[in-house]
Amino acid sequence: MNVNQQPHMASPYGQPQPGYQGYPQPGYGGDNVPSGYPAQYAPYNGPGSAYQQGPPQGYSPYASFPSKTLTTNLVSDLSSSSPLDLGMRGPPTSGAPPVSGAQNYSQFGQGETQNGPPPMVAPPQRPPVSQPYTPGAVNLPGPQPPYGQQYGAPPVSMQQMTNQMASMQVGSTAPSPAGPGYAPQSFPQAPPVSQPPFSTAQVQPGPTQSYGHPLPSTQPSFPRPPLPTSQPSAFPAGPPPSSTPSQLPGVMQPQPPVSQPSPYHSGPPPTSTGFPPRPPFHGMQGLPMTSQGPPMASQGPPMASQGPPMASHGPPMASHGPPMASHGPPMASQGPPMASQGPPMASQGPPMASQGPPMGSQGPPMAQANHILPTQPGMPPGPINTSLSGPPPQPGMQGYPPQQNGAFGQVRGSQPGYTGPYPGQQNYAAPSTAPAPAPAAPKRLDPDSIPSPIQVIEDDKANKGSEPFTTGVRGQAPPLVTTKFQVKDQGNASPRYIRCTAYNMPCNSDMAKQSQVPLAAVIKPLAHLPPDETPPYLVDHGESGPIRCNRCKAYMCPYMQFIEGGRRFQCGFCSCVTEVPPHYFQHLDHTGKRVDCYDRPELSMGSYEFMTTVDYCKNNKFPQPPAFIFLIDVSYNAVKNGMVGIVCQELKTLLDYLPRENPDVESNIRVGFVTYNKVLHFYNVKASLAQPQMMVVSDVADMFVPLLDGFLVNVSESRVVIESLLDQIPEMFADTRETETVFGPVIQAGLEALKAADCVGKLFVFHSSLPIAEAPGKLKNREDKKLVGTDKEKSLFQPQVSFYNTLAKECVAQGCCVDLFLFPNQYVDVATLGVVPTSTGGSIYKYTYFQAPSDQERFLNDMRRDVQKQMGFDAVMRVRTSTGIRVTDFFGSFFMSNTTDVELAGLDCDKTVTVEFKHDDKLSEETGALMQCAVLYTSCSGQRRLRIHNMAVNCCSQLADLYRNCETDTIINYFAKYAYRSVLSSPTKNVRDSLMNQCAQILACYRKNCASPSSAGQLILPECMKLLPVYLNCVLKSDVLQPGADVSLDDRAYLRQLVSTMDVAESHVFFYPCLLPLQKLDVESMTLPMAVRDSEERLSRGGVYLLENGLNIFLWVGVNAQQELLQNIFGTPAFSQIDSNMTSLPALDNPFSKSLREIIESIRAQRSRYMKLMVVKQEDKLELIFKHFLVEDKNNNGGASYVDFLCHMHKEIRQLLS
Repeated sequence: MNVNQQPHMASPYGQPQPGYQGYPQPGYGGDNVPSGYPAQYAPYNGPGSAYQQGPPQGYSPYASFPSKTLTTNLVSDLSSSSPLDLGMRGPPTSGAPPVSGAQNYSQFGQGETQNGPPPMVAPPQRPPVSQPYTPGAVNLPGPQPPYGQQYGAPPVSMQQMTNQMASMQVGSTAPSPAGPGYAPQSFPQAPPVSQPPFSTAQVQPGPTQSYGHPLPSTQPSFPRPPLPTSQPSAFPAGPPPSSTPSQLPGVMQPQPPVSQPSPYHSGPPPTSTGFPPRPPFHGMQGLPMTSQGPPMASQGPPMASQGPPMASHGPPMASHGPPMASHGPPMASQGPPMASQGPPMASQGPPMASQGPPMGSQGPPMAQANHILPTQPGMPPGPINTSLSGPPPQPGMQGYPPQQNGAFGQVRGSQPGYTGPYPGQQNYAAPSTAPAPAPAAPKRLDPDSIPSPIQVIEDDKANKGSEPFTTGVRGQAPPLVTTKFQVKDQGNASPRYIRCTAYNMPCNSDMAKQSQVPLAAVIKPLAHLPPDETPPYLVDHGESGPIRCNRCKAYMCPYMQFIEGGRRFQCGFCSCVTEVPPHYFQHLDHTGKRVDCYDRPELSMGSYEFMTTVDYCKNNKFPQPPAFIFLIDVSYNAVKNGMVGIVCQELKTLLDYLPRENPDVESNIRVGFVTYNKVLHFYNVKASLAQPQMMVVSDVADMFVPLLDGFLVNVSESRVVIESLLDQIPEMFADTRETETVFGPVIQAGLEALKAADCVGKLFVFHSSLPIAEAPGKLKNREDKKLVGTDKEKSLFQPQVSFYNTLAKECVAQGCCVDLFLFPNQYVDVATLGVVPTSTGGSIYKYTYFQAPSDQERFLNDMRRDVQKQMGFDAVMRVRTSTGIRVTDFFGSFFMSNTTDVELAGLDCDKTVTVEFKHDDKLSEETGALMQCAVLYTSCSGQRRLRIHNMAVNCCSQLADLYRNCETDTIINYFAKYAYRSVLSSPTKNVRDSLMNQCAQILACYRKNCASPSSAGQLILPECMKLLPVYLNCVLKSDVLQPGADVSLDDRAYLRQLVSTMDVAESHVFFYPCLLPLQKLDVESMTLPMAVRDSEERLSRGGVYLLENGLNIFLWVGVNAQQELLQNIFGTPAFSQIDSNMTSLPALDNPFSKSLREIIESIRAQRSRYMKLMVVKQEDKLELIFKHFLVEDKNNNGGASYVDFLCHMHKEIRQLLS
């Protein structure tokens, strides 16, 4: 089967495929589905047995052999951007001033006066923003700048070419960038043994560094002995400097065989010899890859000192040429030229990094370079690529065979989804008259040379994980969501409550429009804090209630400035002056702060709560305690799959764990029970009854509650009657033949019961099928796969009737939140059933093809957490901002009856509301921009409270400052929510195109206004946004926006609603799953092994990997996994004896088994939903589902690989710039 053919892709979410019966197929979240895959599935084009044990480890996805496709020079630039360099760079002309030492991300100017938080320390400098990426001979579309080299006449035969290469001189021929701080330097023949380790943001005058991928070798015939393996690799292609700008190399597109159109640009036909003409070689030197950070000093002794010189093994390794920090021609070769040496070292086995401590252990942790780096280690050489197009090869490009996609020799094909040769592409590589030979292998950019999410995550952990994050400094970006850190609240809300897309806001709307960076905040008002952080203090201002600004009604906070000796205060939001009430008066100290500032949370903290008065309550009376009502579907499907019995059994114990403020006092939440199929059954469980009484309401068209007294009861008083009822329900309906259900009247019943009791509360609805019985809210099956991809597709995401929108509005008015647990065996129209839960702040849980033995654990854990978690009822949230910006848009599960108030019938600790800001005036750099989120809610004990979160960010008049202080994870969270909402009104293709366009505009604006001038062939990314392309590609090819044929409409609607309330940590792992190599687990240290990138090339056949995305956990087992490893995990040494249907690991008595089970439990504890474990054996049918989550690879529904998407983005950016 051709690798470019699209194998059938099994749904990761579990809709059955007609015609493939018999293989269990997990549903989204691991539901086992009785369906499977065709026997013939995509050939495994992952690593072969010679592949490394896992991807390179340590801080060096870069420590690898000289790479196979591009040569790049790293030129240090002072502005910290991350260029993926596709061409030559001139001297930097602008950018951040040089900084030294590790930098904190803070923009808080000195001398800012603030009332609350402690005085600020001088702001630490941030590392420079941008760094060019300079890949070497990268084929980039579009006209290329002239090069300052002379090209010799093209050799006509292989022999001539070899002769030319053999006689090549090693000399300093690289054009040295002229400009301040650059000087040519000659190279010694071998690098000094010890090079200075990198520091995070040191900028040295521009050394060049060569990286990357030489062109294909002319004679890939001589095998080469493996390198010494005991030492970690110290090649210059080692880890890039930390925090250097991302420099992507001339992003090289995969070149498909000549006979097909190239996905990105058309290459001229190769010459008659099959090789592009080559100039004489002068050392390996390609398009310079500029990096705007420190040179890659090697992290320890170079390999030369570790054994026989590499040169004797074949082509010289990069470490034998110039020392890393030197300026001459990069990668000068020692010894015979590489091209004549045969396959690259990389084909010889695992990369060095995997054989010893990670590079990081030889110096400070490296931040991932934003330059495009060397190829994957461990790949076998492939066929010579004859159809290279793009800039003329630079002198010194020696030949490595093109990249391949694994050890089976299948070359990765062109990417679907991006068509066409670029318009206006110049032909460089060969005369256009040459005859076209047989199709050549596609050439592709080396994945190791483009920004790695893992590297960025690891660097952030190293740089920011050890110190507590104090929130007192305005405008500092917090650690990433993947870093464990402690927060100290000193006047701004913790990042656990609020994360912003940008911590430097543009001063005016023109600048915001120009950059296209979205200005948004993801707010999680009731977020759960880790045990070592203090929950918000509760403040009581007495009978008069919380103190507020007279004009804008903002609540007292650290941004209020006290004046006139403390008698009045000036509002930080609207500048209005308000009298201080006598009981709140306090004198000021010599700095103008109140002397009681640090005794009052509202004057010194970013987050706190106020007790409210009766004025803040509905109808001016304090609320009743909330009620929970359980509504259980007892139709045939629900009884048969075991759901009814499981729910009733679990509720007997779960009712003892209802939420409460004080763990020592029992909960005062009352409970009620209803069962239903086509009619509803209400139960009287009053404590005085000997047996529960059932009342049936068959008139579902006009729903009412047949009893008041005895329906909602206190658990401890009515325990005996409730237990009796829960025992009887499964027996009562055991023999039911009723298959039809209603749904609308069920919610109406719960709502009417809460109205009758005059209280707020939550409905837990357990439902199994499409409600087709005659009743309000009746639905029909409208699943129509033919609409997918058409303009009418959007109708499938919209509710099919308006009944539920009206019902949702009534629920919100009463404070009735609805949580829906679905157990479907077929289409249930989640888009319509989900309207009420998503409008009331509720949740949807979906267990497709629910089977008690395998899915019970997941369902019960979800239900327990859902019932027990802390939440607020009948909530209203408003976000106030300082003059100059205002909130214009909201995303999440809520209802809005006006333009400012977010109404939530329920708000729990997992829900976020995302708000977008727009300018309505100018902002000033001195005052910054302020926001205050106030949530009024009823606590689970029935108290009315206000939770306040305050946030101050900086303002900037320079685009470079904006790009220096953004948070990519939050931007992606916003983009995903924006896109997922847009599918309600636009075709998915338009939504994808507009996202891609906005991303290209963000990066093009940076390139044009903030990066040092450089060749158009270079892709330059801002340091803090270098992962924007990889993460955006994950969003674009997600199942909502680009579904495979077997992803059901229900799953897409479910995911769309799920993502709308995700916080940044959840959306991060959802779009870019975490992949851990368990064979590297150290049971002594109990620390997790470093994750690897989500690509099949990173999987070793001898390894076992754990992948989690917040909804699923997969355990992937390689066919050649060590017997000892299998014995420790599964209790059997044989791969064939592993049961792929197991959903939990056996509890074996060995340290490895214990550690692995603890890791799985700790990962589950971090997520809001319980993740079912699925064991996936390599080359098994289930592997197709697993591969769906390897998001850096292309997928079967047309989604591009990371490499191809980067090339495409680069093309888009160049079009915008031209």
